[in-house]
Amino acid sequence: MAQFSHSRIECFEKCPFQYKLRYVDELTTLPNTDADNALVLGTAMHTGIEKDIKTAIDEYVGSFPIITDAHVNEIIKLQAMIPKAKALLNDFKPPEFEHLIRTKHFIGFADCLIKAEHSNEWILIDFKYCNPKSADKYCDSKQLHLYKYFLEQMMPNQKIVSMAYMIIPKTMIRQKKTEDLQQFRKRLKETLETMDPYLMFIEYDPYKVVAHYESIKNCLECTDYVKNENCLCDWCEFKEYCQKGETYMLLPKNEKRKIDQIAKKTIWIYGAPFSGKTFFANQFPDPLMLNTDGNIKFVDAPFVPIKDIVKVEGRITKRQLAWDVFKEVITELEKKDNTFKTIVVDLLEDLYEACRIYMYDKLGIEHESDNSFKAWDMVRTEFLSTMKRLMNLDYQNIIMISHEDTSKDLTKKSGDKLTAIKPNLQEKCANKIAGMVDIVARVIADGDERTLNFKTNEVIFGGGRLEVKVNEIPLKYSELLKIYNEANIGKSESVEELKNDKPDINRAIGATPEEMEEIVANEYEPVDYPQVPEPVKVEEPAPEEPVVEQPKVRKTRKKRGDQ
Repeated sequence: MAQFSHSRIECFEKCPFQYKLRYVDELTTLPNTDADNALVLGTAMHTGIEKDIKTAIDEYVGSFPIITDAHVNEIIKLQAMIPKAKALLNDFKPPEFEHLIRTKHFIGFADCLIKAEHSNEWILIDFKYCNPKSADKYCDSKQLHLYKYFLEQMMPNQKIVSMAYMIIPKTMIRQKKTEDLQQFRKRLKETLETMDPYLMFIEYDPYKVVAHYESIKNCLECTDYVKNENCLCDWCEFKEYCQKGETYMLLPKNEKRKIDQIAKKTIWIYGAPFSGKTFFANQFPDPLMLNTDGNIKFVDAPFVPIKDIVKVEGRITKRQLAWDVFKEVITELEKKDNTFKTIVVDLLEDLYEACRIYMYDKLGIEHESDNSFKAWDMVRTEFLSTMKRLMNLDYQNIIMISHEDTSKDLTKKSGDKLTAIKPNLQEKCANKIAGMVDIVARVIADGDERTLNFKTNEVIFGGGRLEVKVNEIPLKYSELLKIYNEANIGKSESVEELKNDKPDINRAIGATPEEMEEIVANEYEPVDYPQVPEPVKVEEPAPEEPVVEQPKVRKTRKKRGDQ
């Protein structure tokens, strides 16, 4: 059954090419780990209004591999605005949250339904956590009009008598160069005290429902998905692929596979020097070490030194940079003219520095800032696209090794500092690499005991695509194989029905509201929906302001609207 959400059609209207990548090709990308990720913040705000601040913060923190000061700044905003948003609903009867709207060809979630004066009348509210300067754009949105129309189709005896967007203002102020972190947070709190959520009521327009049907028709009949490049491209998850052709952001389809059919294991391990990382990698079958630091004295695997090669020919000295050497090795490995089964990169951060030097030489600069900061992006693109080539090599195992970095602190709202434990790699690159591998694990040496630790929280970096159900295992290859055998990979539903189950909507284009009722009555199969349950009073949070706590479960809420 093909079901079109408001966000799905809105995606097609904004950029057909983005729609094709997301819904037709079913491409997914590495998650955006920026602290101001709109989807994660919006979900946390919804959770806070429905439940409490602590649950919202736990959900927000659990969406990232590691928490920085920027994340704490966003947490401060959530802690300030959630109580105000909840207080705004106190003027009404107890609300019902997250009401599912499902018909034959439409699906959505109403954020909030509130009883009006009469028993069969309701007020429909949708939460928007946004820059208040851009709030007016929601006046033109079809979202609430569609929700009202299809809710009333589902509940014939009920009536939506009023609709509103709750605008929850989000401050966009940034830390000044003249401010330290504590001064900025003081100014941030002062700014938040002056900001209050408000309700923006709108009048129902039935022709927006007709426009929705027309958009569905255009969507289904589309064969040429054109790119609509504009200022919104900066927030598109496919930007790197669409504009630059880079594929390192793309992830495979989430299809269920049997573990014994996984032919290749990709792992990133990090830990303190001399903790046994290289020795562990040497346990894998038929390894080839791509070594950057010369630490191969205690392993017997063949290796290729990744370093500058200097040749003297008469009076001329020629230098081949280490990054060129690495790319040549990748090219040779792609030929598969060898008997190796495991490729080991030791150390990953040394490769990143080699890439920087290579780009400095290519661009004729001495630092990324010498090129108006564009060089930062160019270095990351060169590094990540080459690492994607490494990940795509047809070998049984790809192992990457890094030292751990404990030199940076996370400053909590209270001013307390926590030591962050993460790989010694530039943060944005580290987050992208984590999304390319099955497992990110930390090697811990405690005396003679060596363990592989999978624990991850607000201060310990971790991740990967494979579900790991234990916190640690002995640092042995045989123990790691058990992790793969016990892992469970999820499954996503196919959207092939999008192409096959096309509703008869031609008659809806240009129809009057009365004609629309007849069309829907004939088009939509009757469904036995339960009556709207009596609202349950939501328990108010404790008055004291919660602090950032380590989440017990890393879990994010299901994306709303898209199926």
